[in-house]
Amino acid sequence: MKLITFKIKESGIQTIGAFTENGYVDLSSQSSLPNTMIEFLQGGDDCLEQAITLLKSPSDDHTYAEDEIVLLAPVPKPGKIIHTSCNFNAHLKELTGWQAPEWQDHGWGDFHFEHPTGFLQAPSCIAASGQAIEIPRFTKQLDYEIEVAIIIGKTAKCVSVENAMDYVAGLAVFNDVSARDIQAREHANNVILMGKSFDGSCPLGPWLVTKDELGDVNKLEMTLLLNGEVRQHANTSETQYNMAELVAWWSEMTLEPGDIITIGSPPGVISGMKNPEWLKPGDLIEASVEKLGCLVTHIKD
Repeated sequence: MKLITFKIKESGIQTIGAFTENGYVDLSSQSSLPNTMIEFLQGGDDCLEQAITLLKSPSDDHTYAEDEIVLLAPVPKPGKIIHTSCNFNAHLKELTGWQAPEWQDHGWGDFHFEHPTGFLQAPSCIAASGQAIEIPRFTKQLDYEIEVAIIIGKTAKCVSVENAMDYVAGLAVFNDVSARDIQAREHANNVILMGKSFDGSCPLGPWLVTKDELGDVNKLEMTLLLNGEVRQHANTSETQYNMAELVAWWSEMTLEPGDIITIGSPPGVISGMKNPEWLKPGDLIEASVEKLGCLVTHIKD
């Protein structure tokens, strides 16, 4: 099932539903299901089973065409976003070769893997597929990073690797839009915040695909296009830690329905280029992951 959050243009009502071959189905208004994704996920199997039943014969009165709705991020404001750093070995290798002066003294070659490492991103930074985001006035080095978002479906605390995926609702495409110059200055002080957490820096979507449609989540192709040119291409099998291992580790803090864990980015970012040309107004980023769809991000003119 492809779970979505959207706004109905005519009424202005925000609701949750599912994307199907027939359109965007409003699940909440034709049932007792909640109208927010976090509440839906909190409802667990009961909500999922009710949604599956509704989708077997969806009402035409509650099914909308693309031009009748505004697609929002599937989880518009998660409780927390846990970003896993340097989880693709090839991206870490890429980092060690960054030539910009502000990156030269950060010791990327000393990065180690006793366990996953990462940081929190602000939930208010989530953006929807198709949304135009502004280049923040404080950066001159805006970059992209295709990732996969693991979306938690049940409260998880200290879970095992073997059981970790039982706590996952599904996956979505994530684009970690980064202000590299700000990030570099923050790294120099051993912190990270504004370089990764500004308005629109966390595009997510276009939908949340439930686990039953995914098969082996550690064998998904990932591709990012910038203005039609392939910039990143990898497979989720190439990570240092797989998805179950990430969920298990990060569940040392309590994970709640709607929380997001990202799996890290593969190589091919602008920062790794010899002569980087940073994101600029009018650019189009298309981040696609096998079985998850295409997350589209416009850089605002």
